[in-house]
Amino acid sequence: MKYSLWLSSISPHSFHPQASSPSPFAHSNIQNGSLAVPQGRDIAPVINTLLTLPFALKIATRDWHPPNHISFADNHPGAVPLQSYHTITHPTDPTKSDTTLLWPRHCVQGTKGAELVPELDVVKIDEVLDKGLDPRVEMYSAFWDPMRVSVSSLGDTLRRNGVTHVFVVGLAADYCVQSTAESAAEEGYQTFIVEEGTRPVMKDTWEKEGKKKVEAKGVKIVSIDGEEIARVRRLA
Repeated sequence: MKYSLWLSSISPHSFHPQASSPSPFAHSNIQNGSLAVPQGRDIAPVINTLLTLPFALKIATRDWHPPNHISFADNHPGAVPLQSYHTITHPTDPTKSDTTLLWPRHCVQGTKGAELVPELDVVKIDEVLDKGLDPRVEMYSAFWDPMRVSVSSLGDTLRRNGVTHVFVVGLAADYCVQSTAESAAEEGYQTFIVEEGTRPVMKDTWEKEGKKKVEAKGVKIVSIDGEEIARVRRLA
């Protein structure tokens, strides 16, 4: 088996796994800028600890939005960030649609707010995957948007490296982390969210509802001190 560590939006075997760890936590905007997640920077030491472990693959995702991205509230006259919603219609199939929350402008391509945060030990990351490049769709999952208009190379990368177990950390727990973990489980990977390595936007909702929803999709929420991470440590 192979374990992978996935760091989400960081601006991030017989139990002989190739583990992958994706992390969406690395962005400056998501940690302390226009879209700051409460206590978001507190997870950096946890993620750096995980990066020292013998995961077969360590991947960070980076939101890399064009200025005209459909999720930005200021691209919709009268919309209010974190309050207004917008229904996105599939670009080529009008019978398909997806409704999304609108956000403050964040992680715009080429800006400092889209960079990986300096606290992150980037030299230990094997690959940085940009997502959210298509201005027409919202993309929380590192695999695809809800209508699969935009599909990333992540699935191919995990398959090519023989990954069997995926551990997800980063920001935010109730958006990019949850969506990425659910997609990984849907793809057939043993999938885990490391609780100390993420923070939600809406803490109460995440604790009361979000965790149950993600676990119902086959994702297990684990501790950095739990047996699942201990198995990775023992691979060293």
